[in-house]
Amino acid sequence: MTIGGTVLKTGFFLALSTAVGLVTFVLARRGLNIMPLLWVGGIGGMVLALITAFKPAWASVTGTLYALAEGLVLGGVSAFYEARFPGVAFAAAGCTIGTLAALLLAYQSGWIKVTPGFRMGVIVATGGIFLFYLVSMVLRLFGVQVPFIHESGWLGIGFSLVVVAIAAMNLVLDFDFIEQGAASGAPKYMEWYAAFGLMVTLIWLYLEILRLLSKLSGRRD
Repeated sequence: MTIGGTVLKTGFFLALSTAVGLVTFVLARRGLNIMPLLWVGGIGGMVLALITAFKPAWASVTGTLYALAEGLVLGGVSAFYEARFPGVAFAAAGCTIGTLAALLLAYQSGWIKVTPGFRMGVIVATGGIFLFYLVSMVLRLFGVQVPFIHESGWLGIGFSLVVVAIAAMNLVLDFDFIEQGAASGAPKYMEWYAAFGLMVTLIWLYLEILRLLSKLSGRRD
């Protein structure tokens, strides 16, 4: 495993997701019903992510399929927000790239160090958000809405800011995982697995920034 190899594979995954996302985005903007594509991408992505988590050696295949599936989701969700708040999807993409560049610089410069406490804190916070989202989804099935997740009030904006920050800190864990894997001579297939992990984090970060910017735009309307 090398850092350079992981970077190339990450670029490959992101290029696939971006290409599929752009096609889906254009189709949605032209009025095509893309809900079936969203369901296929969402459910397929979840299944592929679970398979990859338990079978890292399969990441070259499952990661590629995941990138394609998530491209459907990214294109559809971006088109939905773009229709309501023009320009928000491209702004979210720019903020995601900027966040990635800034944190990579901070990590390489030693301004951010991954200590055991830092790692545990990010993992616990990420798990808490996942459980919160899961509970809110279950409650929605019974007609109970958790308001501030989607609303543009200050509580909703504050919640999104916290989630964006935690998603961003997961990028630092990804950087450390890649560096440690390369330093310890991990198997070559771990490049695909590490690239998959970084792609998952970037997609999550983009979607959360998109949600945050839409809330801020909603307050101006």
